[in-house]
Amino acid sequence: MTRAVLSIGSNLGDRLGHLQSVVDGLGVAVRAVSPVYETDAWGGVEQGPFLNAVVLADDPGLSPAGWLRRCQDLETAAGRVREIHWGPRTLDVDIVACRDGLEQVRSSDPELTLPHPYAHLRAFVLIPWLAVDPAARLWVTGLDRPVTELLAELDARERDGVRPTDLVLSN
Repeated sequence: MTRAVLSIGSNLGDRLGHLQSVVDGLGVAVRAVSPVYETDAWGGVEQGPFLNAVVLADDPGLSPAGWLRRCQDLETAAGRVREIHWGPRTLDVDIVACRDGLEQVRSSDPELTLPHPYAHLRAFVLIPWLAVDPAARLWVTGLDRPVTELLAELDARERDGVRPTDLVLSN
């Protein structure tokens, strides 16, 4: 069985609707959905704020490459256009990490680097992830580390920029 940790975000159009489309599209594979947070854009491109959440999903039939295809299909269905790196988007679905049984999958394939190479630097990934999995761990620079530690190492401004909302994704 493969379990995927998916970070989802949107800052164009019906932001909440785009996030909900991921939960709906994954259907019975969804195991947990985090609260929805609002965050300022990351990466230096001027744009509006994002809604972000994390989804935990299991699918025994999907390899990490299968998860990538599924995530890209969800983005395409939401009208995602890839024009500007870290630019505005209707939907972004990133695979943060995959587990095959108890083992975290590691890959340096240029098409799919696992775990996500920037996840440990992004409070908008770590905070929602911890909300649904307080014992979460992530492989970073050769070590399997608690996500709580990774979050504590981030600048307080990065952590404070992840603002809770009253918005809810239904599972």
